[in-house]
Amino acid sequence: MSDDMPGLNRLAAPELLAPAGDWDCARAAIENGADAIYFGLDAGFNARYRATNFSLESLPELMATLHRRGVLGYVTLNTLAFTDELPQLEEHVRQLAAAGVDAVLVQDLGLARMIRAICPALPIHASTQMTMTAAATIAEIKQLGVSRVVLARELSLAEIRKIAAAAPMPLEAFVHGALCVAYSGQCLTSESLGGRSANRGHCAQACRLDYQLICDGEDVDLGDVKYLLSPQDLAAIELVPELVAAGIASLKIEGRLKSPEYVAAITANYRRAIDDAMRGAAVHPSPAARREMELTFSRGLAPGWLAGNDHKRLVPGLNSAKRGLLVGEVRGRRGDRLVVALTQPLAKGDGIVLDGNRAAGEEIGGRVYQVFLHGEPQEEPVAGAVELLLPPGLLDGARTYAGQLIWQTDDPRLIKRLRASYSGADPARRMAVDVQVRAVVGEPLTLRATCEDGVAAEVAHEHRPEAARNRPTDATLLREQLARLGGTPYELRTLAAEIVGEPMIPLSVLGQLRKQMIAALDEARIAPAERPCAEPGVAQRMMAAAQANLSPVATEASRADSPRSGRDDNQLEAAPNQTTLHVLCRSLKQLLAAIEAGATQLYADFHDLREYKSAVTAAHDAGATIYLASLRIHKPGEDGLFVALEKAAADGWLVRNLAALAAARQRGIAAIADFSLNAANPLTVEWLREQGAARVTASYDLNRDQLLELAAAAPPRDLEVVVHQHMPMFHMEHCVFCAVLSPGRNKTDCGRPCDRHEVKLRDRVGAEHVLHADIGCRNTLYNAAAQSGAEAVRPLMEQGVRHFRVELLADAPTRETRRLIGLYQRLLTGEIDGREVWQSLRAESRVGVTRGTLEHPRNPLAIL
Repeated sequence: MSDDMPGLNRLAAPELLAPAGDWDCARAAIENGADAIYFGLDAGFNARYRATNFSLESLPELMATLHRRGVLGYVTLNTLAFTDELPQLEEHVRQLAAAGVDAVLVQDLGLARMIRAICPALPIHASTQMTMTAAATIAEIKQLGVSRVVLARELSLAEIRKIAAAAPMPLEAFVHGALCVAYSGQCLTSESLGGRSANRGHCAQACRLDYQLICDGEDVDLGDVKYLLSPQDLAAIELVPELVAAGIASLKIEGRLKSPEYVAAITANYRRAIDDAMRGAAVHPSPAARREMELTFSRGLAPGWLAGNDHKRLVPGLNSAKRGLLVGEVRGRRGDRLVVALTQPLAKGDGIVLDGNRAAGEEIGGRVYQVFLHGEPQEEPVAGAVELLLPPGLLDGARTYAGQLIWQTDDPRLIKRLRASYSGADPARRMAVDVQVRAVVGEPLTLRATCEDGVAAEVAHEHRPEAARNRPTDATLLREQLARLGGTPYELRTLAAEIVGEPMIPLSVLGQLRKQMIAALDEARIAPAERPCAEPGVAQRMMAAAQANLSPVATEASRADSPRSGRDDNQLEAAPNQTTLHVLCRSLKQLLAAIEAGATQLYADFHDLREYKSAVTAAHDAGATIYLASLRIHKPGEDGLFVALEKAAADGWLVRNLAALAAARQRGIAAIADFSLNAANPLTVEWLREQGAARVTASYDLNRDQLLELAAAAPPRDLEVVVHQHMPMFHMEHCVFCAVLSPGRNKTDCGRPCDRHEVKLRDRVGAEHVLHADIGCRNTLYNAAAQSGAEAVRPLMEQGVRHFRVELLADAPTRETRRLIGLYQRLLTGEIDGREVWQSLRAESRVGVTRGTLEHPRNPLAIL
């Protein structure tokens, strides 16, 4: 990156968007330079359920506070919405519109449709949970009324430039904070392992746990590398000029669960970086600035994916907790004191931690009771060869050794300073105001004040000044009196005075005029925009329409492949009332076994696309229908994968992203929308059908009762339900194969160990989860235990659902595959019931089977 980027001052400065988990965080963001904040509601429906959040009742006060200070406020409704929640969400949206919220961040496609129908003037931003990774996916959601997109964090600067050049709307990008190892909106780990969904704001952070690597059946000793799925935190402060040059409209800081001191420090540093970039200056944070950022929260700071894929840099694997700042190393012990060599100063009261295996309980940490230099206690921070006195008993039995690294985790002096930046009575950040005054003898005083952001107010005072006998009022006096704006968020920048006839204006009158000006500016700033809403009952009306909608566009798309394959329509799809079992295979061996078992509706999801031609031939020779799966993620430069799928001449595609759905529609290829499109309510199902999907796979976030509610609210024949699978938990741009089984750093030099090795990750309870890489080098970690929804099949069939799916994972003996498929075939024909399938699976499985999200009975609120 060049030291300066001249010409940025000709571009619009990007918005600096800060997180606010509570009121203190909001104040910290305001006073330290944020242009906008984003926050959630304690009523739910936001992806940070554990944050304090804000009540609906407090929204008017919060929005008034923000707008008075020139700051925008965005509400996060960035979770999936279930069918029975849509009416409640409608009420929330109406309250948000009335409170003057500046935009809502949304994950759920159906919810975005509903918000647009309720209040067309309320801006919608697509959350990063929507997994927007290409201009083609962004183009698809434009019709939903989305006005801004938060890009996925897994994009490089080069990819962002390509997207920005083609995207039909402004883009927002994360620049600082924690990184999820899985694509946001595509992580099912918490749901699969704990019944709590990340798509509902209840992430269990399983990526921060330690895992053991198993390669080809053997444990691999990786030494201290144990946190195989825990990325370092993102810090892109030096890339701000390049993001500005790429045209990013908003730079976003992660951290709604972080402290107000974190918000203060990170916001202030990025404010300086943006201002420097816009002046054309280089952005190189000082050592003090880096220290602030690392101490307020850090698992290690790195540029994330913005600087391109470097899997070893992204996930060093040595720790997963906040470590803070590296300050030195241990040299030895002297009694109850630790002898150390410090590269950074420490003082009494600072928090430290010594390197150790946290998973094994070897990490030692606590407050420094005293620092000794040459045997003398020190009151100021010192570095160099010193001794540290730690809490009594902390070192008893502890393992310390020469060379052991020391990390500073807390600095009370820094925290005090950061807290002071937002907790004072007088605003620390002020808004420039330009004032025009007209003072004419015998006429009322008038004043117009214009804030730096263009908000203006006019006031008049009834006082009619007389001609002065001694000292007439002049511009100097007016400036002196009107500039007394202490305790307000305003500061006088310029004053233009039109003075006619040498008027004399009492100071008391000028004081009143100043107060009028402040009140008028406040009123102008906090007045909510007029946002008319539709008549109540939008959710119910839209759901009724969705239930009745036969989606003729999608129906035609489902037949579009008939001329292409030269096969009769009746061969491609089962009769409308026939219950059909679809089998997804991940290898040619599985597909051949499925054909032997009598499966006639097949999906192929192979690691090697070159085998698709053989799969299509084998399926068609057996009289079976076969659809090919797209990747879950589509990035710039990957359109060639659609060409490869088309050349295989299958009967259709199983589409896993919106770009694939659009590509199928444009080519006239039949498409089934898969689980990754997160259809959790009938409005999403309807929209996907309108975009060309012949059927829609229900979201894996739905439990048994919610599936039944969806089937009752959407045309049930539009749905497909996966009833047997190994849940795809993490779906990652990060490649574990490359990170630990290759000397390379990304797909350009890794040597593709994924082609040669079978890898599993063992978790803390001993479960061995299968790891796969797709053709895009993205990894998926599958739950070791299969999930069976066999007991939910009968009630779903009674509700009208006719399409069910079994997904195979690891290759097994052909007889086992045939038996598994046979169980579900007999279940659908009524020869056996769900309990018999369940009992048979439990008896035969070597690694266990679970009912997972389809447990019965299940508390509908269990996900909360």
